[in-house]
Amino acid sequence: MAADLEAEVQAIDKSLLECSAEEIAVKWLQANDLQKEVYQHLAYYVPKIYCRGPNPAPQREDMLAQHVLLGPMEWYLCGEDPAFGFPKLEQANKPSHLCGRVFKVGEPTYSCRDCAVDPTCVLCMECFLGSIHREHRYRMTTSGGGGFCDCGDTEAWKEGPYCQKHELNTSETPEEEVITIEASCFKTLLTKSDTYYCMLFNDEVHTYEQVIYTLQKAVNCTQKEAIGFATTVDRDGRRSVRYGDFQYCDQAKSVIVVSSRNTSRQTKPLKVQVMHSSIVAHQSFGLKLLTWLGSVIGYSDGLRRILCQVGLQEGPDGENSSLVDKLMLYDSKLWKGARNVYHQLFMSSLLMDLKYKKLFAIRFARNYERLQSDFMKDDHDREFSIADLSIQIFTVPSLARMLITEENLMTTIIKTFMDHLRHRDIQGRFQFERYTALQAFKFRRVQSLILDLKYVLISKPTEWSDELRHKFLEGFDAFLELLKCMQGMDPITRQVGQHIEMEPEWEAAFTLQMKLTLVISMIQDWCALDEKVLIEAYKKCLTVLMQCHSGFTDGEQPIVLSMCGHSVETIRYCVSQEKVSIHLPVSRLLAGLHVLLSKTEVSELSPPMLIEHPLRCLVLCAQVHAGMWRRNGFSLVNQIYYYHNVKCRREMFDKDIVMLQTGVSMMDPNHFLMIMLSRFELYQIFSTPDYVLKMLRKMLYFLFTGERFSPGIGQVNATDEIKREIIHQLSIRPMAHSELVKALPEDENRETGMESVIEEVACFKKPGLTGRGLYELKPECARNFNLYFYHFSRAEQSKAEEAQRKLKRQNREDTALPPPALPPFCPLFASLVNILQSDVMLCIMGTILQWAVEHNGYAWSESMLQRVLHLLGMALQEEKQHLENLSEENVVTFTFTQKISSIISYFILTKQYLPKGVFVYPSKFHQIDYTYALYICVDSMISSRDKDKAERKRKAEIARLRREKIMAQMSEMQRHFINENKELFQQTLEELDTSTSGVHENSPVISDAKLTALGPEQTRVAEHRQVVMCILCQEEQEVKVDSRAMVLAAFIQRSTVLSKNRNKITPDPDKYDPLFMHPDLSCGTHTGSCGHIMHAHCWQRYFDAVQAKEQRRQQRLRVHTSYDVENGEFLCPLCECLSNTVIPLLPPPRVLFNRSVCFINVLNKCQPNLTQWIKTISQQIKALYLLRDEDCASKSEEMCIFVCENVIIFMEKTEYFGSTTVELRGGGKSGKNILEFQFLVMNPYSESIKEMLTTFGTATYKVGLKVHPNEEDPRVPIMCWGSCAYTIQTIERILADEDKPLFGHLPLGKKGILKWEDSKRKGIYQLSCFLLQVSLVLSFPAIHCQDFSGVSLGTGDLHLFHLVTMAHIVQILLTSSTGKATFFQLFALKEISSGWHLWRNLKAGIMPFLRCSALFFHYLNGVPAPSEIQGTFEHLCSYLSLPNNLTCLFQENSDILNTLIESICITVNCIKVQKYFCIFLPSRVNTYNGFYFFLLNKRCPKSGGDKSRAPTLCLVCGTMLCSQSYCCQTELEGEDVGACTAHTYTCGSGVGIFLRVRECQVLFLAGKTKGCFYPPPYLDDYGETDQGLRRGNPLHLCKERFKKIQKLWQQHSITEEIGHAQEANQTLVGIDWQHL
Repeated sequence: MAADLEAEVQAIDKSLLECSAEEIAVKWLQANDLQKEVYQHLAYYVPKIYCRGPNPAPQREDMLAQHVLLGPMEWYLCGEDPAFGFPKLEQANKPSHLCGRVFKVGEPTYSCRDCAVDPTCVLCMECFLGSIHREHRYRMTTSGGGGFCDCGDTEAWKEGPYCQKHELNTSETPEEEVITIEASCFKTLLTKSDTYYCMLFNDEVHTYEQVIYTLQKAVNCTQKEAIGFATTVDRDGRRSVRYGDFQYCDQAKSVIVVSSRNTSRQTKPLKVQVMHSSIVAHQSFGLKLLTWLGSVIGYSDGLRRILCQVGLQEGPDGENSSLVDKLMLYDSKLWKGARNVYHQLFMSSLLMDLKYKKLFAIRFARNYERLQSDFMKDDHDREFSIADLSIQIFTVPSLARMLITEENLMTTIIKTFMDHLRHRDIQGRFQFERYTALQAFKFRRVQSLILDLKYVLISKPTEWSDELRHKFLEGFDAFLELLKCMQGMDPITRQVGQHIEMEPEWEAAFTLQMKLTLVISMIQDWCALDEKVLIEAYKKCLTVLMQCHSGFTDGEQPIVLSMCGHSVETIRYCVSQEKVSIHLPVSRLLAGLHVLLSKTEVSELSPPMLIEHPLRCLVLCAQVHAGMWRRNGFSLVNQIYYYHNVKCRREMFDKDIVMLQTGVSMMDPNHFLMIMLSRFELYQIFSTPDYVLKMLRKMLYFLFTGERFSPGIGQVNATDEIKREIIHQLSIRPMAHSELVKALPEDENRETGMESVIEEVACFKKPGLTGRGLYELKPECARNFNLYFYHFSRAEQSKAEEAQRKLKRQNREDTALPPPALPPFCPLFASLVNILQSDVMLCIMGTILQWAVEHNGYAWSESMLQRVLHLLGMALQEEKQHLENLSEENVVTFTFTQKISSIISYFILTKQYLPKGVFVYPSKFHQIDYTYALYICVDSMISSRDKDKAERKRKAEIARLRREKIMAQMSEMQRHFINENKELFQQTLEELDTSTSGVHENSPVISDAKLTALGPEQTRVAEHRQVVMCILCQEEQEVKVDSRAMVLAAFIQRSTVLSKNRNKITPDPDKYDPLFMHPDLSCGTHTGSCGHIMHAHCWQRYFDAVQAKEQRRQQRLRVHTSYDVENGEFLCPLCECLSNTVIPLLPPPRVLFNRSVCFINVLNKCQPNLTQWIKTISQQIKALYLLRDEDCASKSEEMCIFVCENVIIFMEKTEYFGSTTVELRGGGKSGKNILEFQFLVMNPYSESIKEMLTTFGTATYKVGLKVHPNEEDPRVPIMCWGSCAYTIQTIERILADEDKPLFGHLPLGKKGILKWEDSKRKGIYQLSCFLLQVSLVLSFPAIHCQDFSGVSLGTGDLHLFHLVTMAHIVQILLTSSTGKATFFQLFALKEISSGWHLWRNLKAGIMPFLRCSALFFHYLNGVPAPSEIQGTFEHLCSYLSLPNNLTCLFQENSDILNTLIESICITVNCIKVQKYFCIFLPSRVNTYNGFYFFLLNKRCPKSGGDKSRAPTLCLVCGTMLCSQSYCCQTELEGEDVGACTAHTYTCGSGVGIFLRVRECQVLFLAGKTKGCFYPPPYLDDYGETDQGLRRGNPLHLCKERFKKIQKLWQQHSITEEIGHAQEANQTLVGIDWQHL
């Protein structure tokens, strides 16, 4: 059937290709009814082109559609060949000055913080880079898709609206004849076998996994096919999953519906329809047609305007009959792909011209309620809804004001919002308690309407018209109705007796409050711009507030309060017994409007009515902090937290304080204090002694929160307010820029104003390799610190107090924290200051001071005393400023000093007569001294006004003496403290000196004698006794070969740090011979250690305990941990570094061998040269072969023979001694007559050390080859040698890169990079010379133990080293760029002009090898390194017994080397050396902006060319990957893994470093189950990273941070870093890292 269908499709395609687009267009031009003709053409051909089978063929369909369907339309539009017609239109076109680029998901956008009218005004990357905003303060974010670039929109920018590309063209408009095209053509295009498709549609409810499982069950497809279906559905919005007759497709539909209900907790099943193939074909062509229209109008601005006219033209049905209206109203019925296409067409046509944008805005506003209702019912996110275009319309200032005036948009938005919140209580207030999941989902959606209201109000009017005033006030009325429904919502009553059973719903109400915070602020800003509007709005708000008060009558009974000769009538209300609500938006809006009326007359108000509900709210907060509402659960605690939080406090807590200040300014302060005492339940102060202390402290706190740093209350501006906030935040501790921003309230433009003032109050401290840049408070700003700053929480106040007192002690100042100088009040609030000198206030302060003095004063506390002292200081400061600013003729109105005469005696005696046994900090005494000194100063100022000059001078002198006496007392207290602790301080210094001298006495003395590491002249050093301590049992033990083993925790891992050829195919581990490694070092085995030492048996017990614990853990909870016990992994018991084996601690091996050698005087004998030594070794190897042939070798003998075989293989591969080897192999039995052999293989190590050596060797073998452990495999020692060589090479390279001493501090984690050019030729240049040297030197004792010729082991080491060194020199010369004759130039170095360059290249090439060899022989033979060896060629040669002139090596052994080298140099071409960088980042890109641009067009390799949704860059090799996406998942070891995880196995042997581009986040991966996120190397100007690009500040590459990541990679510390991160943060363990 499939073959028949394919043949039919091919026949149809052939007939379609024979159609002529030109002939069809001519036919249309001659037709009488164009619309009918086009319809017939489409009806016939569209089903023949689209949807001809179960699988779509987009390339074939697009080709045929262009030829048969779109081609005739292009001919019709142009009147000629479109290849010539469209370029003519484009050449004569005057393009729009608007950019209009539609953003895709994840595309970067830029907003200028200096010039943008609002945060929604953004530029695309191309326009931004070509604009003046590039040099301004800007914010970079990633688009969610759907918006477009605002370049060229003059209403969006205060300055620089055009980039270089879209600069305004002043040329004349082209003639209309250029675009005279029939509009009817566009109108026609836009107006419009029995096989079916089972079409699956996208929703935002079901997950990927649910869809995949359902499809596998419904349509019987593989998991890979189901993943492809799900990916297409998510990207395009729909996908056909079955093709056939109706019954066949309907069956699949039924299974999908039933299965999706079973797999999801949601009651809603997957949306699936059975559609006729012709319908699907026309829909597919409709999308293609809309895309084609978008491209066509790009040729000519006239075509775009004609398209707009046709789209907005009303049809015969009247209202909402235009094409644009129909598309908008049917938006929720379309799938995601169709929506995206026509939304982009709207943005590229209607929104590109202000005229048509205005017409579209009117249609949008009229249909606003309908569109929002459809969106509430829709299951797609807002970015896929037509409602999301509101941001493109409402943020244009002229359009917003036009829509408010003409379409009453403000009222429409608010009423639409309220219509969707229908749950109310009896009083008409919002009620969120019984919200179902569906209602909660709708509530989250309805919050988008608040954003629309914010967009409308974000641009403030500069001129007011009567119509604008009328419509705004009408909208204000609607807004008051909204606030009225919020006033008093979610009331609570104190729970008494038992704890509340179920926490009430509170989050919805606070979410609504937070969303409306900026809207309320913007409405106040609008009112402040016009006096008429402000007064009218104030009256309306006051009326609504009175209506709200009339409904709150619970428990309100009139009473009369009397105190200090004053009485006031109020109501009886107890917050702890009656209902109270924290939501009072109407009261707070009135407070905000009242502040704006500073210059305007205010009608008579009722102050008690104004302050009642805000005062109740503050009392509620005080009682919660006092612990009276604990039985009400955490819901109330959370409400109080957000009430004071920076997100809400501007329109909640701050406005409550303002309302209290408003009431106090209009009433007798004594009356206010009595009402306040009543509400705090302190009027009868001894009635509730349990809570009296806490409640009284809180009331005193609110008394001096009469803050003046609010514009309209005090004579300050917004800058002063921000400064004060910053000063008090930095008084707690130094803060990073992001912390300060979070602590400050934002305006509608997401700005805090911090940048404009931060330099005046703080100093910036740049970050180091870790941490963030910090702002520190300037010392001169500390005098503005207020201990009782009203935005401090209890914890913040304690921290700030401690920090400031500590700072004063460091500066040798008294620790008093006096109240700062305050600005004067505005005239409207000038009477507020009288509360400090009111009779009730004096009574409160006097009573507390009396309690502090009297011995039976049980009801006072130290904090209460401090608060009273602060209030006294405030009053005295106020009086002092009043006197300084008052002329002698004016009458003094603030007479606080005179009124406190009755309580001053208590104040004077407070310090002397505090009750015995009560501990008071010295700082409180300092506070008393300061307050008293201030009182004397003010008293002297008052006296000076009534006396003559001499009398004033005398009293001033007395006041000065009093101040000096007080200061002397304070200084005496400080000196007394130092004297008391002087002995302890001196004792500490003496101990420090003693410990330092002890260290110097035990320091070793280094000899300056010449030191040689190997050979017959090797320096003999005395054995040093090494004693170490076990970190588990704390016992000390000397390191000996015959004692119990001491081990180091170690970690072995496969490594590609030194690799160049990362794509090399891994050979079969069972057949791989690791003896000879290629110089490309494609994959090595690295061993690292933290250096902590344990007994072997202690470690074994510890490891057994870890295994047992993890087995129990698996029974309880099967989760991945930071280490895998099944693979032998564990954490170091001390530092918790990841480990998987142990290394036995041994003395230098060669020292041990030399001690046990049989021939003591062997060193005194003449040692053979290289030629003689080779012959001797050849005979020994021949003898070992003979022994093997006789089948008499034991296990140890077999190992020796195996090593000898490898030595012979080396000789054959290097072609050094081919003839000798052949002769040895053919020697027969005569070899026995040369020497007699007796095996004397003796192992001096204890059984414990042998066991640990076996453990380490087996682990290296298992990890390095990825095979099961096998102690008998002869490759075990070779893998150990390879790991040793590889680790030394990495250590040497990282020491060289960091310019550190070669024999300095050597942590085993230090590594390096060394790369060589790959070559496929066989020979010496295919060997890693250092690995070869390590293998030869470490295996040579197996042969030397049979030697009775008197040749020392040191001689063998020296000859082996010389051989490998000469081989490496040949390698370097073959890889040099000077040509084939380089070796011969070496001998004639002085005669050839380029010889110096050759010698320099040779020295540079051989230095890494010599440095590695020096490290190797240093630890092998135990010879200390001379101090001058750090990096110089001559000293290295001396230490390694090499001549400084390396040509001497070849000249001394020319007989056996010349022939070989000549043959190699003639047959081998030159190989070039290439520098390798270990971590990839574009070297010319220093900003993340440029880096993002560099990677912007990278596309997903497996999703048909689409741009990657989660682009991820491998920092090791620079490969771009598509992370965390089903499209790029691959199968690895039978499991589906993400692209990054799969890449680590080919690039980094299971370890990888990646940069998640759109998140600006570094990802570390190790295997399938381990990973962590790491801070990126990109920092903003404030020294902070921005993971997720949430703040959007410009980011720059920090080279130090980048080098740190490089270092982690070079040191093989990625796995260790992941382990530490997972141990510190257990949430990382639960992440499915294999899917990234």
